[in-house]
Amino acid sequence: MNAHVSPGPSFSNDEIDLVAIFQDIWRQRWLIAGVMGAVGLIAAAYAFLATPYYQTQSILKPTSLKSFDQLNLTGVYKVNRDEVLSRIGMSLESYSTRYAFFQSHQELFSALEHPNESLDEAFERINQTAFTVLKPDPKRDSSLSKYVGLSFVYPQGVDGVQVVNRLIEYVVEQERALIYSEVDTLLTNRLAKLKNKIAAARTGYEITKQAKIAKLLEADNVKRANLMDELNGLRQQLKLRRENRIKQLSEAIMIAEQLGIHKPATPSSMRDMDSSGQGNLIRTEVNNQQIPLYFMGTAALAAERKALRARSSDDFTDAHVGEIEKQLRMLRNNREIEALRKRENDDLFMGKLASWEEEISYLNKLQPELLLNDIVEVDQPAVIPLSPIKPKKILIIALGLILGGMLGVFISLCRSVVKRSLVRPIEILNPLPV
Repeated sequence: MNAHVSPGPSFSNDEIDLVAIFQDIWRQRWLIAGVMGAVGLIAAAYAFLATPYYQTQSILKPTSLKSFDQLNLTGVYKVNRDEVLSRIGMSLESYSTRYAFFQSHQELFSALEHPNESLDEAFERINQTAFTVLKPDPKRDSSLSKYVGLSFVYPQGVDGVQVVNRLIEYVVEQERALIYSEVDTLLTNRLAKLKNKIAAARTGYEITKQAKIAKLLEADNVKRANLMDELNGLRQQLKLRRENRIKQLSEAIMIAEQLGIHKPATPSSMRDMDSSGQGNLIRTEVNNQQIPLYFMGTAALAAERKALRARSSDDFTDAHVGEIEKQLRMLRNNREIEALRKRENDDLFMGKLASWEEEISYLNKLQPELLLNDIVEVDQPAVIPLSPIKPKKILIIALGLILGGMLGVFISLCRSVVKRSLVRPIEILNPLPV
């Protein structure tokens, strides 16, 4: 008689028995705890043995208004404190500025250099990972939020406080030197411009003075020539008048000789001589007509003619000749020209020169380096941090325990799967009796 096996309940190989899984995990709880503890110990060892990294930072804010007030009042250079802060922020971000500081202060970065690493490679690594420029949120439009900062992350053994503070000082000094250079350049240009103005004014004044002297000399020469022409003409006129008088006298002398008039007489006296034999007669003569010249008599006329012929100059006969000669004597010396030529300091007669000289004196006394003491305010200098920012020990240990627990569970599940795969072939070969 053959044995009959009744079919029992069949289970699909794809079905997962969660209860069995949890039971397997629970049975292997000590394994899981061991793995979890081992990974946690590894994480703890890393957290306590890894090189700690620290972070320090410095915050800069705009300086007070009075810091740039004196410089702005000079009118040479206008400084905006917010613009200065922005320029310092750009310098802190500048690759060339950081590289120049790195080259000049290599002793501060010696602990960060790796073996077989060039200077440029070391700087590139430090520049990309260690420095961060701090800025306010651009969405916040408030003067209270204006600042610029520098953050530096560094491992233990590096003097990060010195790195930040000295880099800030380096950038501020560079900006101060740049402003001083700009102010000095503007001062030099302004002084050169003023000196050129003064030189041009002096040249122009000298030209104007010489032109004025030339005009005065020309006017004097023209006036002198006109007076000489007038004097010569007047002398010719007087000479002609004298010659005409001599001719008149000669003619009158000839008439007087013919009439026998040798002494001064009048027409009535001539009639009296004709009627002297007619008795006593008294006559009164009233005549407004001019008596002819020959009635003067030959003696008087000859004497006057002799005097006229002996005269060497007729100038005294006309007062206008003396007036002309007086004007000619005055033209010999032009006192205005003499005063212009005798000026020892022409600068006193140039109106704008005094203000330019005053401005030059003011600019020469300016000391821009004394007006640039505080171009920015260090609101927060870098200080030694109280604790490192990494590694975060608690977080690393917690993550180690979590990952260790997960690894332990995974190992327990793998063991359960392997164990089940070995048990099922035995059950198939040895079925249960009916």
